Amino acid sequence: MTEMVYGSVPVRDGEPVLPKWWRTVDKWSMSCILILFGIGILLGLAASPPLAAKNGFDPFHYVQRQAFFGGLALTAMFITSMLSPVVVRRLAVLGFLFAFIALILLPFFGTDFGKGATRWYSLGFASVQPSEFLKPGFIVVAAWMMAASQEIGGPPGRLWSFMLTVTIVLILAMQPDFGQASLVLFGWGVMYFVAGAPMTLLLGMAGLVVAGGMLAYNSSEHFARRIDGFLSTDVDPTTQLGYATNAIREGGFFGVGVGEGEVKWSLPDAHTDFIIAVAAEEYGLILVLCIIAVYASIIVRSLLRLMRERDPFIRLAGTGLACMFAVQAMINMGVAVRLLPAKGMTLPFVSYGGSSLIAGGIAVGMLLAFTRTRPQGQIGDILRGRTR
Repeated sequence: MTEMVYGSVPVRDGEPVLPKWWRTVDKWSMSCILILFGIGILLGLAASPPLAAKNGFDPFHYVQRQAFFGGLALTAMFITSMLSPVVVRRLAVLGFLFAFIALILLPFFGTDFGKGATRWYSLGFASVQPSEFLKPGFIVVAAWMMAASQEIGGPPGRLWSFMLTVTIVLILAMQPDFGQASLVLFGWGVMYFVAGAPMTLLLGMAGLVVAGGMLAYNSSEHFARRIDGFLSTDVDPTTQLGYATNAIREGGFFGVGVGEGEVKWSLPDAHTDFIIAVAAEEYGLILVLCIIAVYASIIVRSLLRLMRERDPFIRLAGTGLACMFAVQAMINMGVAVRLLPAKGMTLPFVSYGGSSLIAGGIAVGMLLAFTRTRPQGQIGDILRGRTR
């Protein structure tokens, strides 16, 4: 009778995990992730050999490492996507606690690798950036708090989530890592908006963000230097932004040809933060538009599936993960074309980086788990006053 009323997908008792997962998971979004990873390997073959030669490694040293970490990331994505939302929430809470403790201990045991910001733990054979693993766990924890506050007699979850957000943002700003801090704040703001925050409160928060930016500009030389470089009318051609801007201009519509690009010989971060500049120079605007279309497909499909979700926790957590994924990609590409100040942020599943790849795999796995088809009514039923 329930299925007749709500038109839901029937649950098959005793159905094996893999067939059930394959029947309910968003295959299009999962395919788009695999396409992004393939593009990342392709661009890594073009962008990383100059850096490998400079550091005395084999030409495809970084490509091999990206393939290895990418394999771990995809494995984490597949396993996480098979879990139920309750299990995902429990594991996310544990992961968030470990990442939060690691973030607090960074000033004492971390390293900056000469980049001016203490963001990593050096393990010798690799490095770990706790903030990358903190983000998906934080989104799930904050969504859990907000969803709990909507229950009758529930805790003040919105206030708790706000206090947690402010604490994390302040810790990240002290590294300094304003890019990750802005992502955390944006992810919380999106979930708070979806949870029903009044516009006046959101406008007040926007004012606080502007005031915080002004304070950071006056107190942090690192932050001020990047803002001044972004606002300057003249771009120094010997800076990373200068090299990236010239590469995009040279690439045009069809690119200069595979392996013919020059920016990879000048940019130290050509395989990470400015990988889109390599794509634009060698493959042209066509590949860049394809990459944007793939990201847009993942986000739009995820949000459409979440619109049908009746569980407030799943709806909030999924929306936060999807929007954070989208904004990180937007920031990375926006920096390369000088629409945004330099942030030092990777392009998800395309840029080189072990922590970014694995954490991204976990985050997308959570998103796929939240957007799986489940027996339930439509969200419109709630608006029409129906109940389960």
